[in-house]
Amino acid sequence: MDRNSALELWKKYNDDESLLRHALEVEAAMRHFAALYGEDVEYWGMVGLLHDIDYQKYPEEHLKHARQMLQEAGLDEAFIHAVESHGWGLCTDVEPNCTMEKVLFTVDELTGFITACAYVRPSRSVLDLEVKSVRKKWGSAAFAAGVRRDVIEKGAGLLGLPLDEVIGQTILALRTVAPEIGLQGSFANA
Repeated sequence: MDRNSALELWKKYNDDESLLRHALEVEAAMRHFAALYGEDVEYWGMVGLLHDIDYQKYPEEHLKHARQMLQEAGLDEAFIHAVESHGWGLCTDVEPNCTMEKVLFTVDELTGFITACAYVRPSRSVLDLEVKSVRKKWGSAAFAAGVRRDVIEKGAGLLGLPLDEVIGQTILALRTVAPEIGLQGSFANA
């Protein structure tokens, strides 16, 4: 499956713009980390793009229907396991084992937090967002209250990376797709 086919598969089950932006954010993060680890950028990116394939149709049963959707599309067991593992301890008992799965587990929540941080900046952009700005918001339970910081911290631990490094790399990833995810902000005309 190529990226265009993966995007068509996503659109077969989803039509929500905010969910698409999230899928594109996670895809970008997965592609970025794949390059850092010397792994298959396209494959990791498709895992990121399709990680929430069943969420719009089945939000209360998230990841209970993804396996069937992905199998019907011909995706292999490793791909499906990776998708299921991002819900470990939240909505599945599928533990992330390989590096790709650990990255997905970590960046799924983290991209949402970084996006929230970018939205409250005067620039409304990820292009000028720095790790220290994200860390300033980290301790405020009221800010982006739905984001599970404990999951992000656990994921960074699974990867054996300092949290600040994971945040910094994820910001860099999101910068590559800033226009597509609505985070170019006041830099749009620059």
